[in-house]
Amino acid sequence: MGKKRVIVSVINDLVTDQRVNKSCLTLQKAGFEVLLVGRRQRKSPPMDERPYKSHRMKLLFEKGPLFYAEYNTRLFLFLMFHRANCLLSNDLDTLLPNFWISRLKRIKLIYDSHEYFTEVPELVSRPKVQKVWRKIEEYVVPKLPEMITVCKSIADMFHEKYGLKVHVIRNIPMRKMLPSPSTHAEVGLDEKKHILVLQGSGINIHRGSEELVESMRYLDDCQLVIIGGGDVLPILKEKVVQNHWEDRVKFFPRMPYQKMMAITQLAELGFTLDRDTNLNYRFSLPNKLFDYIQAGVPVVASQLVEIKRIIENYNIGTFIENHEPESIAKTIRDALNDKESLTLWKNNLSVATKDLCWENEEKVLLDIYARYA
Repeated sequence: MGKKRVIVSVINDLVTDQRVNKSCLTLQKAGFEVLLVGRRQRKSPPMDERPYKSHRMKLLFEKGPLFYAEYNTRLFLFLMFHRANCLLSNDLDTLLPNFWISRLKRIKLIYDSHEYFTEVPELVSRPKVQKVWRKIEEYVVPKLPEMITVCKSIADMFHEKYGLKVHVIRNIPMRKMLPSPSTHAEVGLDEKKHILVLQGSGINIHRGSEELVESMRYLDDCQLVIIGGGDVLPILKEKVVQNHWEDRVKFFPRMPYQKMMAITQLAELGFTLDRDTNLNYRFSLPNKLFDYIQAGVPVVASQLVEIKRIIENYNIGTFIENHEPESIAKTIRDALNDKESLTLWKNNLSVATKDLCWENEEKVLLDIYARYA
């Protein structure tokens, strides 16, 4: 008898979703044959080589209700006609077809919620759409025996609301994934300027990027590197062109993790500036925080509970007082001028890097998967 097979589904682009990649590698370690299913967008980079199988669906629609309807229908049909002993559903937007198939085929389902999906700002601002996703969550989640999420605050909310057991698996990079840093010349950066970095696959509204870019008005000796994608990027690029800040802000598209981390290591400060505008952001523990830690880059952050807990616990950075661009610029300037603190933060990052790695985090995941193997 062969290995048990798990089908892992995610709505994001498979290339850039590192949490899902790490989960797949851990599933392999637990003895599963892994098949990862996601989508391929028109601008998706090519898939990198991985030690497990993957399937990327090309869809007619790339956003809006028709996209979600098409993806969920296609995912349901894919799961129906492919063998699996277990399903791993990543986030609420893949949960419904996974749940139905798990019931129809009588196979086990693991649910991994990467955020408090129903409270993201894109839904909070559209209550009718938010209501649809809440109905899906309320229909499926209470029927699950357990689930996984990314931080204690969100885990507590799910447990309080639905009474099920919730495991916390933080989205932390692997210790051995750090490449050699790029050179300034290789990526077109100015060696004479302080390099700042903001990265992420969801550079969206209310995440502080607009104010951070605006703060560059006051920082002519700095160069802000923005790596990734998101709905606010066209606005940021337009602002940079209008103000002739091309020498102060440089944009890079979504890219493979290794390349992104090679650039990130050039930075003196990394930023995570989510605003406390909704529950999802209030309790966020974004991937980029741990990427900065692994890259040895001190962090400048907004004072959100989960992020603050990590930064204060290890003393690896500082916080903005508010989201006024001039105030953000002052925080940056003070941090760059405080060489003693920068040295201390850098030294503490070496300790945090050893603790905050996937090799430690996945132990909880392996215990969970052992019950499904």
